[in-house]
Amino acid sequence: MRTPDPKSEAPEPFPAVEPYAHGLLDVGDDQRIYWETSGDPQGKPALVVHGGPGGGGKRGARRSFDPAAYRIVLFDQRGCGESLPHAADPEVDMAHNTTDHLIADMERLREHLAIDRWLLYGGSWGATLILAYAERHPDRVSEIVLVSVTTTRPEEIDWLYRGVARLLPEQWETFRDGVCAADRDGDLVEAYRRLLESPDPAIRELATQRWCAWEDAVIAHENLGSTGQYSAKPDAARLAFARICTHYFANAAWLADGQLLRDAHRLAGIPGVLIHGRLDLSGPLYTAWQLAEAWPDAELQVIEDSGHTGSPAMRTAILRAIARFAR
Repeated sequence: MRTPDPKSEAPEPFPAVEPYAHGLLDVGDDQRIYWETSGDPQGKPALVVHGGPGGGGKRGARRSFDPAAYRIVLFDQRGCGESLPHAADPEVDMAHNTTDHLIADMERLREHLAIDRWLLYGGSWGATLILAYAERHPDRVSEIVLVSVTTTRPEEIDWLYRGVARLLPEQWETFRDGVCAADRDGDLVEAYRRLLESPDPAIRELATQRWCAWEDAVIAHENLGSTGQYSAKPDAARLAFARICTHYFANAAWLADGQLLRDAHRLAGIPGVLIHGRLDLSGPLYTAWQLAEAWPDAELQVIEDSGHTGSPAMRTAILRAIARFAR
């Protein structure tokens, strides 16, 4: 584990680039996922895996990659961003939106783009999905850069939606009181999942507001990051985000408890960089530290001034890690 030197010269993000190709890939189950490629068509392939789950639609990660060195691939996971159908529609069945489906989608996209191996980059939920994919398909991964590391274990979910209440009791009480009284001492994530599946749009909207308000409360102290980002989403994106989050977290992402840490030996030989903020309340540093212990080829970098949503120092660490693997 090391702490990057904040006094060393910081690289700047690369200029914005537009995709040279994009499309909707039919992945079965009446699902089409949005994908795009930018940068150098002959460059090193790199896949950006967004967080959430359900946080698709963002394109800013392109600027973390040198477009003269990388073939930058972005995609929106099922039900969000520009993928179809969109989970904001209550008629969309969530049964075909699971971690296994997303892993299969990533493989189908790799094959569609005729890529042999690619670097994987992502954070938060994206880190969980990257680990799940890489442990299943290690021969298809060249390097990994993870930010704000999570593995979506039950204890991590319980911390985020109940344990951290010790630090934010007033805000958590409002979040807890968003479900019916009979559910307040039980599984809050499952209770919100049921509310977000309600046929009543008013119930779905209120549940979405309270879910996102709690997510924002947990990052409100991150004055160097992106506070307020969850409630600021457009209405459809916000509803899809809350619906997909509760669907995944109520099911512990369909992963066995501790599975990604136990199977980290499958990552042997894959170089990795784990970048994590010391001030991250959403996903405390402990998980990143455990992963680094289980994955000897990974280097853990702790960013002292960063929370879950980043800081200038975290941005610098990301740019340097990605540039390192370009060489």
